Amino acid sequence: MQENIYKLLDLACVIGIVSGIRLMNSPKTARRGNLVGAGCMLIAIIATLISNQIVPAKALLISMGLGAGIGCLLAVYVAMTQMPQLVALLNGFGGAASAIVAFVVLTGSTAAISGVTRLTGAIALVVGSVTFSGSIVAVAKLDGRITSLPIILRGHFILNLLTLMFIAIVIPVAAVASRNATIMLCVLPIVLGLIFGVLLAIRVGGADMPIAISLLNSLSGIAAATVGLTTSNFLVVAVGGIVGSAGIVLTKIMCRAMNSSIIDVLTGKTALSTTARASAGSVDAGTLSKTTQGVPTAESIAADIDEAGAVIGGAKKIIIVPGYGMALSQAQFQVKQILTRLEAKGKEVKFAIHPVAGRMPGHMNVLLAEAEVPYDKLCPMESVNDEFRDTDVALVVGANDVVNPAAKTASGTPIYGMPVLNVDEAAYVIICNKDTCPGYAGVKNPLYLPAKNIILLLGDAAETLGKLLEKL
Repeated sequence: MQENIYKLLDLACVIGIVSGIRLMNSPKTARRGNLVGAGCMLIAIIATLISNQIVPAKALLISMGLGAGIGCLLAVYVAMTQMPQLVALLNGFGGAASAIVAFVVLTGSTAAISGVTRLTGAIALVVGSVTFSGSIVAVAKLDGRITSLPIILRGHFILNLLTLMFIAIVIPVAAVASRNATIMLCVLPIVLGLIFGVLLAIRVGGADMPIAISLLNSLSGIAAATVGLTTSNFLVVAVGGIVGSAGIVLTKIMCRAMNSSIIDVLTGKTALSTTARASAGSVDAGTLSKTTQGVPTAESIAADIDEAGAVIGGAKKIIIVPGYGMALSQAQFQVKQILTRLEAKGKEVKFAIHPVAGRMPGHMNVLLAEAEVPYDKLCPMESVNDEFRDTDVALVVGANDVVNPAAKTASGTPIYGMPVLNVDEAAYVIICNKDTCPGYAGVKNPLYLPAKNIILLLGDAAETLGKLLEKL
C-alpha cells in the first residue's frame, strides 16, 4: 500500500513538472511555472528520501542545506548579464551529478550487477561527462575566458571520430566486464566523455551559443534519465526524459530560427573562415556617423540625439528591438522608462524579440521582465516582423546580427538565410549600439552605412538612452 502511494506521488510530480514547463511557454505564466516545477522537484526529493529510509543521514541533509544556500546566493548575487554562464554551469553540474551517481553504483556495490545496469551506467558516465566538460567550455566562452570564436584544431574531425569510436567500444565492454575491471572501465568513459565534450564545444561560436546551451540542457536530462535506469529509479527516468525532450525541442526551434542545423553548429560550419572573417571587419572609416573621420564628436552625438528625439516625438508607432548589447550595458531599465514616456504620449510601442537574441534562449525576455516591461508588449519575431513596414521608428538597442539585412543577400556568411528582424523596412531606424563592429557572426551590417532614415547613436546604450529620454 505504501509503495503504491509513493508511485502515485511520483506520477503527480511528473505531471506537475510537465505542467510547469507548459506554463513557461508564456512570459506571463513563466514565474508560476518555475515555482510549480521547483515545488514538484522538492516533493520528489523528499519522497525519494523517505521511501528509501535515508532521511536520518546527516551528511545528506547537510549537503542539501549547503546546496540550497549556494543556490540562493547565486540567485541573489549573479548579475543578469551573467545568467547565460550560470545556466550553462548548472547544466554542467547536472551532467557531473549523473556521472558521479553512475560511478558510485558501478564501483561501490558488493552485489552482482546486471548487464543492463552496467550498460546504462556506462552511458550515463559518458553523457554526463560530455555535458560537464562541454558546459565548462561554454561558460569560458560566454565569460570571455577563452575566445568566443570557433576553435578548430588540426584534424579536429578525425579527433572527434576517434573519440566516438573509443566510446563505442568501451561502453559495451563495460557492460560485460568482470568486477576487477569495473573501475578501469568506468574511468575510461569519463575521460573519453570529458575529451569529447571539449572537442565538441570549442567549435561552437558565440553566435551559436544559445543553441549550444539548449543542447547541453538536453544532454543533462538524458544523462539523468540514463542514470535513473542504472539506479532503477523511474521518477528520475521520467523527469530526465522530460528535460531531455524539452531541450531537444528547444534546440530544434533555435536551429530553425538560425536557419541552420545542429550538425552545422557543432561542426563549426556556421562560422566564417579566418580570411573571410578578417575581410568582414568593421565598416570603413568615415561611415560610422555623419562625420568625415569615422569617430563621432561631442557635437555630432548631440545633434544625432536631437534628431532622434525629434523623429521619435513625431512617430505614432515604435518597435524596440533589444539585443545582447542591452544586456551588457544593463539598459533595460532605460528602455522601460522610454516605453512609459512614449505610452504616456499616446504612442503605440512594441518589442520585437528574435529567438536567438542574447546568449541563451529567452535572454531578452528575462531582462525586460526584470525591468517590469509588460509581457503583452514582447512580440516574437514571427508575429511582429511584417509590422515593420508600417512602423514609423525601429529603435535598435544593442542588436546586430539579428537585424542585419545582409542575412538576405550575403551568401557564404554564417547568417545567410537566417531569418532576421526587418528593421530596415521601418520609416526610420535609430541604432543605439556601442560601435559599428560586426556582431559575433563577423558580417558587416549595411545599417551602419550613411542613410537619410538611419540615425546612429554610438556609445554605451544605457547612457545614450538616458540622453534620449531627456529629449522625449
